[in-house]
Order: sequence, then structure tokens, then C-alpha cells
Amino acid sequence: MEIQFKKYEIMDKIILTFTLLISFFLNSQVQINVNKSNIKWTGKELTTKEHYGALKFSKANLEYEDEKLVGGEFVVDMTTLDVQDLSGRGKERLEGHLRSDDFFSVDKHNNAYLKITEVIPAEFSRITLDEKSYELVGDLTIKDITHPITFTLKPEDNQSYKAELTFDRSKYDVRFRSGSFFENLGDKLILDDIKLEVTLVKN
Repeated sequence: MEIQFKKYEIMDKIILTFTLLISFFLNSQVQINVNKSNIKWTGKELTTKEHYGALKFSKANLEYEDEKLVGGEFVVDMTTLDVQDLSGRGKERLEGHLRSDDFFSVDKHNNAYLKITEVIPAEFSRITLDEKSYELVGDLTIKDITHPITFTLKPEDNQSYKAELTFDRSKYDVRFRSGSFFENLGDKLILDDIKLEVTLVKN
């Protein structure tokens, strides 16, 4: 009887191990190489003058079930905020200003977060996409303020993806020269929409 009990115990362990292996392969995370991936940001003034630069991820992954994209989580290191259209003192001044409380309060809020909550394949998307692309819905958190955001993701090849999203900075208490908070700014007005062009590279 004892031998038979041990036999069943061993079989249970084998079944459990097999189940965990299947779960691992069907539900997996694709880790993103944060050193090779990048974010380009672009902000514009009313006069169409623009500034652009870069940000880096500190963590990033995409989640799959049965080889289908179902989610993902990203952490952006706001201390990496970089201005690339200027050099010298102009670059230093603008970077300092963007990191200040007028904009993103980087000393108080080192990270921004994005969590994908819904994945819509191209055939069901509300916007026109090619068949390999996705419409994604997520929660974007900046300065500890969270709002939903919709954006697109397109696989470039087996190793990389491209994403484009635009967020309204006024929703995240980024007020400087914003028409959502101040009147009569004239050509001093800075548009609320910030465009992000993201390249994700797998490990």
C-alpha cells in the first residue's frame, strides 16, 4: 500500500511539473533590452518651433499567451531625459527646465509607467492598421497621475517593435505655457500634445 501511495505521489508531481511547463510556454514574457530600446519625444510650440530628445526604459516586457500578445509593462527612467536638438548651455537650460516642477518634477517623480490593459488586433481595430499591427489601450502614469491612453504597436521584424503614442501633458499637471491653464499666451503657447516614437528591441 505504501509503495502504491508513493507511486501516485510521484505521478502527481510529474503531472504538476508538466502542467507548469505548459503554462510557462503558453504564458510567457518577452523581456525588452532596455539598452538597445529607446524613446524619442517631440514637443511643439504654437509657432511650429519644436524640441526633441530621448528617454530610456529601466524595465520593459511584453506578455504573450498562446503566442498572442496580451499585455505588457514599461517603466521609463525620467532622469535620462535628454534634449537632442540643442547643444551647450541651451541644451543644459532646457533639460533643467523640463526636469523642474514647471514640467515633469523629475526629482520627485523619477519614473513614469505604462501598463497595457487591452490588445486589439488589426482586424478588430477602430483605426486603420496593417495586418501585423495592434491597437493597444493602457494606463499611463506620469507624476503619480494616471490616465488611459491608446496607441499603436507594429512588429518590425523578429527582434523589434515600433510604437507611436501621443499624450496630453495638461492631464498630468504639466502646466508651463499650456493653453489648458493660461490665457493670452499668443506665440508663447506650448502645445499640450507630446509625441513619443518608441523602438523596442528584444533581449
